[in-house]
Amino acid sequence: MIKVEWLYWLVGLVFVVMAAQMAADRSNPKRWTTAAFWGLLGLTFPYGTGVANATAGKDGWTLPAEPLGVAVLALIVLAGFTFLGKGVPVTTTGEQREASARRLGSRIFLPALTIPLVAIVCAAVLDDSGLFEKGQATLLGLGVGCVAALIVGLLVTGEKKISVPLHSGRSMLEAMGSALLLPQLLAVLGSIFAAAGVGTQVGEIVNDVLPDDSKYLAVIAYCVGMFLFTVIMGNAFAAFPVMTAAIGWPVLIQQMHGNEPAVLAIGMLAGFSGTLCTPMAANFNIVPATLLELKDQYGPIKAQLPTGIALLGCCTVIMAFFAF
Repeated sequence: MIKVEWLYWLVGLVFVVMAAQMAADRSNPKRWTTAAFWGLLGLTFPYGTGVANATAGKDGWTLPAEPLGVAVLALIVLAGFTFLGKGVPVTTTGEQREASARRLGSRIFLPALTIPLVAIVCAAVLDDSGLFEKGQATLLGLGVGCVAALIVGLLVTGEKKISVPLHSGRSMLEAMGSALLLPQLLAVLGSIFAAAGVGTQVGEIVNDVLPDDSKYLAVIAYCVGMFLFTVIMGNAFAAFPVMTAAIGWPVLIQQMHGNEPAVLAIGMLAGFSGTLCTPMAANFNIVPATLLELKDQYGPIKAQLPTGIALLGCCTVIMAFFAF
């Protein structure tokens, strides 16, 4: 049986290998601290398994949590005090890339399409097969899809060296920097807010303001709240536990008997509409502008704003009429 921890270990291994590449790249003036950041991050993946085993009392190796906390603080220092840099990417010339694009044509999209296709097949077919850890077929399918896409990419391009995609991935990693970790950090922040009772307090305020049995106003409050919290926090996963604890679960589901999957799924989509409209979602909106060297770093947000507002309106209407 393939366990989800194995996927985490693979991700950690990729970070460690890329950190070794960074340490060997003399074109990066901050190569040692950059390598330390990504290498340390990679090592936290297998180490985290030992901490999780110790916390949950599971079988397997157990490790103390304190070194992991020290590692997180070290990552904060390295990123916060601008110890991360980037080297000169190892790549082809513009003329070579144009010639390769003409040669490959539409086949260049095959690796990208492989990932969702494999993930869907794994989630739909292999969840109860015993091949994957129970309940983790979607996540493991995503990992298998990424490995399959790498193989397809090598076959399509005719590349024989595995170091080439690793160098390309490393260049992208250096360009994005610590912003790559924002979704995970913000999701943890949302969990902290939920544990601290922020959702409960917001729920009490909403209950004092909303009229009794006002379904439509409650739906608007939930969807708009998801949108606004996502704009502020930069991630719908951070807003979800707060707004769901405040309105989604106690009001829309328990009091008004809304359909649970519909309310929660549409509420999350309303939050994603806020992701399109905020610079706090740096890896979605600011980093692409930097990678594409756009003159206006807020260009993606300005282009996505009408879509985000329209999507929020659609989510609100769909929830109000079809989730009850």
